[in-house]
This record gives sequence, structure tokens and C-alpha cells, in this order.
Amino acid sequence: MGFRLRRSARLGPLRFNFSSGGLSSISVGGRGASFNIPANRSGGPRTTVGMPGTGLSWSVEHTPDRPAAIPAGPAAGLPNSRRLRPGQLDTLKQSLLTVLRQELFAPGSAGEQLWEHQLVSRLLADASSSARTAGLLALIETPEAMEAYVLRAQGQDDAKRRAQRCITAVQEASRLTAARGWLS
Repeated sequence: MGFRLRRSARLGPLRFNFSSGGLSSISVGGRGASFNIPANRSGGPRTTVGMPGTGLSWSVEHTPDRPAAIPAGPAAGLPNSRRLRPGQLDTLKQSLLTVLRQELFAPGSAGEQLWEHQLVSRLLADASSSARTAGLLALIETPEAMEAYVLRAQGQDDAKRRAQRCITAVQEASRLTAARGWLS
């Protein structure tokens, strides 16, 4: 693990966060809820809501295609613990898969139709998709492909990132199949 330097200074309601590279971000809020705007780091603004003293929190990064609000969609059920004890990674991966199956591929959902009618395979066979889109769609081509992708995660952040990519893949596949008139 590399050495990190973190310093901050308050000016009224604002907290200026500094790293070894200079000003890294500006935060508003405190324990329980905060909004962080990056200054010298990658990524977009981030909202974090938590229960002080428990270590439990939910954090969402706002991107241009995602509204600035706490998500209430498919990702709402994903576990969000900061530290796992040894052996808990496998449990986290299984719980992520359970949430993905329940939320994205529930009976009657668009996700179930994607798998039932092999629409993701049809999209992958379509040569008009970009390589990035094809790579994203390949993650959810079959239930087994999605499961294998999530189970290959090397850590908790990697597992959550992989689950989020599966959610993004289902959203993209649903959008593409609806545009082609394949989804009812």
C-alpha cells in the first residue's frame, strides 16, 4: 500500500482537501451527509450519505448521464461496507449476484427478456456496435457470463465496480433493443 498524505482546512461551510499534489477537492457537509467536488482528481462530484459511528454509508458519483441524486434504482440494494473481514469477499460477491438477479432479471423485467429471447447475443452479432459496447454487453450475454464476471473480482471495490458495470450493461442493452423494436 502506497503512502498517502491528506490534509484539510475549513473555511465556513466548505472544507478544502489537500493531497501531495495540491488541492484535491472541496467538500460541503459533515458527518452523515456530504457533497464533494473534485478539483485535482478524476471523477465527478460525489454525494455520500451515512450513519455516523456505524461505518455504513452510501456514496454515488454524479456523471452527466446520471442525475445528481441518491440512486433508487437497481443499485440501491448493493451492499456498501468499507472494510471486509477475511472470507467475507465471497459472501459479498454472492450477495451482489443475488441483488443483480432480483433487481435486473426479475420475472417480467426487461433484463429477463434480454436473456429469454437471447437479445444480447443478437446485439453482439450486430457489427454496428462499437468495441466498447460489445465488451460491455458480453458481460451479461448469459447468466453464467455475468456470474463468472462478478466472481472474478479481486476485492470489495472491484466486486462493486463489476456489479455496477452489469447494471450499466443491462441499461445499455435495454436501450439498444428498444431502439431496434426488439423489446415489447
